[in-house]
Order: sequence, then structure tokens, then C-alpha cells
Amino acid sequence: MESAGSKEGINNSGSKFKQEIHSKVIRAGKRTYFFDVKSTRSDEFYLTITESKKRFGENGKFSYEKHKIFLYKEDFEKFMESLQEVVDYIFEKQPEDERVSRSNDEETEAEFEEAEIAEVKDYTNVEFEDI
Repeated sequence: MESAGSKEGINNSGSKFKQEIHSKVIRAGKRTYFFDVKSTRSDEFYLTITESKKRFGENGKFSYEKHKIFLYKEDFEKFMESLQEVVDYIFEKQPEDERVSRSNDEETEAEFEEAEIAEVKDYTNVEFEDI
């Protein structure tokens, strides 16, 4: 896991605001998850969860497919409770031999780490067609 510091941006009206407050990166095999704390113009914090998957095209080039969830503080408690409930259910009900081991994720993680590092540094402003 990695963490990024604060960033400042400029909104459409030209005034400065804290766009990205804190980030956590989780590499999980071919996927990378970004947990980003951001601020609205009225200084309300919210969370974005982004899943980034590396995809290889027929031409040999790769791109990233991204999915993003915006989570606001009034939903944090319900979200965390529900997430914990379904994770507990999976660990309780999933047969042991069907679970993916963490070591498998760590082995495949090394394959993608170098390309992902460039994305982590400033992934929101990267033009993926230029990679």
C-alpha cells in the first residue's frame, strides 16, 4: 500500500481548493484500487474508490479500464457495515479450496508494478493513449 500527500487544484471559478486530500493505493494482481479522500467546494470530504484494470489490446498495447464509486460521509457507516457483512459471509461460506490466496496476488503484482507506478504518481491526469 502506498499513500500520496495533499494536492491543490483550481476550480472553474479560479479559486484554490483542496481537490485531493489523501490517497491509498492497493495493488491486487491485475487490479489496482485507489481510495482517495477529496473535498468539495464547501470543504466537505468524500471518498472515491477507483478500480483500475490493465487491459492488453490486440495490437500489443495496453490501456486501463477504470470504474469509480463516489461515497459521501452520510453513507460511510452503512457502507462499512454492509461491506463487513458480505466479507464475513464470503469467508464463512466459501469453501477453503476455492479461496484465492494472497500469495497468488503478490506473484502477479510484480508483473504490473512498474507500469502502475507511473499511474499512481498522477493517475487522474494521465493520458492513457500516450502510454
